[in-house]
Amino acid sequence: MNIILQTSRVLTLDSDSSNSQSFLPVCDLKWRQKSLLVKSIPQDANYSFSALTNKRWLKSCLQNSWVNRVCVDRVLGEPGIKLWADTCHQARKPLFIRIPSHSDLFYFRQTTYWRVKRILDWLTALILLVVFSPLMLSIALAIKIFTPGSIFFSQWRVGERGKLFKIYKFRTMVMNAEHQHNELMGSQKGLHKLEKDPRITLLGRWLRKYSLDELPQLFNVLRGEMSFVGPRPWALYDALRLEEKGQKRLNALPGITGAWQVAARSKLLDLDAVTEYDLDYLNSWSLTKDLKILVMTFPKVLSGSGAY
Repeated sequence: MNIILQTSRVLTLDSDSSNSQSFLPVCDLKWRQKSLLVKSIPQDANYSFSALTNKRWLKSCLQNSWVNRVCVDRVLGEPGIKLWADTCHQARKPLFIRIPSHSDLFYFRQTTYWRVKRILDWLTALILLVVFSPLMLSIALAIKIFTPGSIFFSQWRVGERGKLFKIYKFRTMVMNAEHQHNELMGSQKGLHKLEKDPRITLLGRWLRKYSLDELPQLFNVLRGEMSFVGPRPWALYDALRLEEKGQKRLNALPGITGAWQVAARSKLLDLDAVTEYDLDYLNSWSLTKDLKILVMTFPKVLSGSGAY
């Protein structure tokens, strides 16, 4: 079978096939307007086109295409979505996970108040970054001295309307801790949090107790990827286990604090129960409710209650 590709640009693909190349899972690709839809197909399918599975070649294809967003199917699983996310990030193309519609949630029908919320988010984040900059510099120096390695930890999280973004925190675990994730958390049914996680450093435990590790998320707020109040941005390994009803919460702009954090924090790890907290918040959202959650957050943080 001959395959003919028509494009308005000439694609220059690097044919380097060194062992360092990473390969993506075989997928079914469909173009719709300026979106690229990515679906999983059986591994035994008769399919071979290197440019669509080789990360470097795919990056070149995306950079030279008219596609302005990529939308992936949840069936690809965590490893496959991460590979696509990394490739799209390098090609500067946003990546979304396909999720159910959000139109029936009250949270999305408050246009004027929502704009006020976003302006307050941006201004507050900017002020707090200035105020806390000496503390953040001190924490960064302490991490560098006592736990050699990178100062920051970044991870793909699911943001507004299923858009993937990188969340930033101060590193509280040993280097390459994510490589041990499946070994420690693979059989855990609830949220992937462990009270006595052996990967957490001594300094990291203190930072987590008072939520100081989350200060770099002010940059996420400033960039419009997060709000101060909203559902927590799930990591892929938690987001992909949500039932269809719970997936609706992935449409919302995530927050640094939220209804679950002030009600139970790490004491409640049941995924469905946490999702119910978030859906209840979204169905009755208001600026007053956000302010109440913020006020309730301060004593929780200062006491270190339920944090690990």
